[in-house]
Amino acid sequence: MTTRRSFLTSAALLSTGLLISPSLLAYNKRYVGLQLYTVREAMEKDPAGTLARLAKIGYNSVEGATYTGSQKFYGMTPKAFAALLKQNGLIMPSSHYRLGEEQMKGAPVQGTMLHGWDQAVDDAAAAGVKYMVCSYLSEAERGNLDHYKYVAEQLNKAGERCKKAGIQLCYHNHDFEFKAQDGQLPFNLLLTGTDKQLVKMELDLYWVSKAGQDPLALFKQHPGRFPLWHVKDMDKTPQQAFTEVGNGSIDFKKIFAQADLAGLQYFFVEQDATPGSPFDSVTKSITYIKKNLV
Repeated sequence: MTTRRSFLTSAALLSTGLLISPSLLAYNKRYVGLQLYTVREAMEKDPAGTLARLAKIGYNSVEGATYTGSQKFYGMTPKAFAALLKQNGLIMPSSHYRLGEEQMKGAPVQGTMLHGWDQAVDDAAAAGVKYMVCSYLSEAERGNLDHYKYVAEQLNKAGERCKKAGIQLCYHNHDFEFKAQDGQLPFNLLLTGTDKQLVKMELDLYWVSKAGQDPLALFKQHPGRFPLWHVKDMDKTPQQAFTEVGNGSIDFKKIFAQADLAGLQYFFVEQDATPGSPFDSVTKSITYIKKNLV
């Protein structure tokens, strides 16, 4: 049965002249995810205990924040980490990686898009990862528009390798990609300079809002290009600090109403800094999400 919402979504997609696979038109509301960077200190000390605690709170998916190369996810091999996730009723559909232009102690950083990517992709596949995400560009990796074009080229190459393994590459934004250079936004350059099938986007709703951009406008301009979201709220102070989902200024209900148009598949709560225990904050966030968004 065609609902008014599905009809409007289909009409919006047709009006763009783009044909999008039906699989991109709905996400599984069963999954409420957490980006593990939020509990990074706990994961470093006790990954098994941390995952068990998150599952007890109610999260059933996570996004990795640490891959070190040498087949390691939080100190474990891909298969061992996948087994630990399964033991706790969790999935890890997505994990973060770096571009890899910077060096550490004079040597290239392995497990990045530029160094050891083949191994990283193989390890991701072994861990059950469906999306590999370029998480962040350091200041040295940003540069001018020509350098962003270079980054787009590297994303396409990395995306090709991912595709061979049945994995989708994505790029995760902050706010610096929305600072104009010569009248152009680097984020738009990354969008248009990459193959839309090889490179999709993980939209961080906090950072895009902090940059003064409208996520709904991005969805309309690039339907189906945003399969992953970071659900992160912004408090109502002049500092626009991180806060629990539902406790700030971002209208998540309005954004989630356009999930189909965006192509959403998975979303992950993230809170870079918390006022107290991160477990208290992520509990408040999931309580709001389950009551209001899914």
